[in-house]
Amino acid sequence: MIFQNIIKHTLILGLSLILLSSCKNAGDARKIPPNVKDRVQKNIEEGRGFRLMKSIGGKKSGEFDFASSNELWRASLDTLDFMPLALANYSGGIIVTDWYSDGSSNDEAVKISIRFLSNEIRADAVVVKVFYKNCSMQSNCKVSDRSDELSAELTKKILTKAALYEKTSKSNEKSKYINSRLKD
Repeated sequence: MIFQNIIKHTLILGLSLILLSSCKNAGDARKIPPNVKDRVQKNIEEGRGFRLMKSIGGKKSGEFDFASSNELWRASLDTLDFMPLALANYSGGIIVTDWYSDGSSNDEAVKISIRFLSNEIRADAVVVKVFYKNCSMQSNCKVSDRSDELSAELTKKILTKAALYEKTSKSNEKSKYINSRLKD
């Protein structure tokens, strides 16, 4: 019991000394840069601070890829915007529509699935499958995979839109870069 009290008091005293030793005078506030990036750079130059994890894959920590920044994903959703979606999973790389009928025929419906194999805008980056459902009666339906003509047409439309989105995105980034350089 006495031994436990000694250890407990020693730990509390040690932690208190560590905390108090780190509380030194911050100095003149006018010498501290107001910009966060400048403060970080100053601290790195002075040898203060640490990072728990280094950047992985060349990305800065805190940068995330969202679906809105992926041109193929956006182009696919825009191409299928007239159809109800059953599943849209960005992290899984798949979009599946619900059965859709334009109303001209009650016994026919179409369903489309798009699988993403890459984020790059190229023909083999997406796999589009088109399924048709024909029902002669309410319970007698036949589903067939007809990923021929319509699949190729959808793939072409998605890739064209994605290329336009990418071009617009790059021109916006370039103009932002130029504007930031002009301000400096």
